[in-house]
Amino acid sequence: MSAMHPEAPSLRIAVWQAASTPRDVAANLASLDDAARRAAADGAELLVAPEMYLTGYNIGADIARLAAERPLERAREIARRRGIALVAGGPEPLGEATSAIANAAWLVDDRGEVLARHRKIQLFGDLDRVHFVPGDAPVTLARFRGFTIALLICFDVEYPETVRAAALDGADLIAVPTAQMAPFSFVNEHLIRTRAWESSVYVAYANQVGTDGDFDYVGRSVIADPLGAHLAEAGPDGAELLTARIDRARIAEARRQNTYLSEVRRELFAPRATP
Repeated sequence: MSAMHPEAPSLRIAVWQAASTPRDVAANLASLDDAARRAAADGAELLVAPEMYLTGYNIGADIARLAAERPLERAREIARRRGIALVAGGPEPLGEATSAIANAAWLVDDRGEVLARHRKIQLFGDLDRVHFVPGDAPVTLARFRGFTIALLICFDVEYPETVRAAALDGADLIAVPTAQMAPFSFVNEHLIRTRAWESSVYVAYANQVGTDGDFDYVGRSVIADPLGAHLAEAGPDGAELLTARIDRARIAEARRQNTYLSEVRRELFAPRATP
């Protein structure tokens, strides 16, 4: 946490719902730059963008070529120049000695420094499984302006274990880049607020929108609070920039009302051997 930004009781965040341009990193970076400009002008301190936004999600074998352009590295300059932290998603090469690629999201602070890198742990469908290797870190956390932020990607958040693990490790906010598609809009409408409520955390869920090959993205990005309310929600079509303020007092209130985190008998749920 920068000395310039002492711990504050609240944090203003933005969720950006948008359609990426498949295979055009330059166009997507330009769009992200404009969204960051608008979010910062609205007072937001953190912007969450959709899953694989920097390259497009459904791009087949072009993933390897575009990953080599290291688009996540290029997003750091946007954060620095616009003075806003970013959660951005794209393909991440795993090193010079391997051709493996992860479906990744980075949390970059307002100086362009990478605070956290998350690699999607729950791969969804053939598109993910053919092109990506799964991450092996169930919890990815970083501190920003006094708040603990956890990163998850799309299918990751649909498992209660992931959000609960993050909350038990101190997360205040779960930031989720996603590319949620039909027929799963119930996740956006119902499951996200449930995840927020059952673990007493905020969830910021940023979705792609529009049609992408065989995929029909459902939009409906949301910011849910720890009591299960939607603080902001987007429609099913079109780009939208949602903003809301996350508040430390609201988290404390939720955890007084809902004692799951403090009362769960964790010792009974130790990992078991696979049958």
